[in-house]
Amino acid sequence: MENSIRQVKTMKAMRVKTDRSLSEKVFIIFVYAFTGVFALICLLPFWLVLINSFATEITMKQHGYQLIPKDFSLSAYQFLLEGRQVFSSYVVSTTVTVGGTVLALLLTSMYAYVLAHPKVKYRNILSFLTYFTMIFGAGLVGFYILIANWLGLKDSLWALILPYMLNPFFAFIMVSFFRTLPYEINEAATVDGANDLTIFFKIIIPISKPVIATVGLFYALQYWNDFFLALLFIDNYKLHPLQMMIRQLISSINISAYVGGSQTTYTQPLPTYGVQLATVCLTIGPIIFLYPFIQRFFVKGITIGALKG
Repeated sequence: MENSIRQVKTMKAMRVKTDRSLSEKVFIIFVYAFTGVFALICLLPFWLVLINSFATEITMKQHGYQLIPKDFSLSAYQFLLEGRQVFSSYVVSTTVTVGGTVLALLLTSMYAYVLAHPKVKYRNILSFLTYFTMIFGAGLVGFYILIANWLGLKDSLWALILPYMLNPFFAFIMVSFFRTLPYEINEAATVDGANDLTIFFKIIIPISKPVIATVGLFYALQYWNDFFLALLFIDNYKLHPLQMMIRQLISSINISAYVGGSQTTYTQPLPTYGVQLATVCLTIGPIIFLYPFIQRFFVKGITIGALKG
């Protein structure tokens, strides 16, 4: 009798285990299927932009955006690359992104370290002032007068770099990370004769690579994708970054005059839509190639920076 009861219990346990494993498999299949479909939906706009940048202008006008265009042509890229504006805009965007990201990381990390340092006397007041700017921003008129008139940065690359050099949100991410570091490191370095600059640059920065890489990516994306500052302060089209170039091309201006395109005589219509799509492809390329190199720091930096407020 007892053996029969044990066998029944064993069979029930096996059934429950089988049911659980089956439900887990169904759940895993559902998660993978949902993730795959979502990834395809996110990939679809990029594919449409990329593949239609190689379509002929006639095909674009007749059929619009297609997953696989009927006719292919390199005329848009040829027209774009034979002009001078795309190279000029690339130099401007690269200079602003690289220079701005380095300077912004330096300033933001130093400021965040001050806010996180437990022995800085007025760190709470500075934290409040930093948080206050996240809620109440300056008006557009005052901002324009400050940059263009008082600082005299109109038609200057500094007008594209200086306003974004200290982002309060990014600063607080770094503050959260720095607070997770043991303060005993600072005390030990101080005993060995290191000053604050030595501690920061030779000890804190090397062990803060995850948050620096994360915030650096945020700053790089902000500088690379911005066109608003160029719209406000840059009248010289030779100083237009790539994003401003895209905006100018989409706003139905004379593409030939702006791009400084080739003198080649085309047997087909001027590739208006193709030039816009080709410019977008050339613009997003560097950021896509940059992300894999810092991906291993990215998730870790976000996680550590979000643990403590």
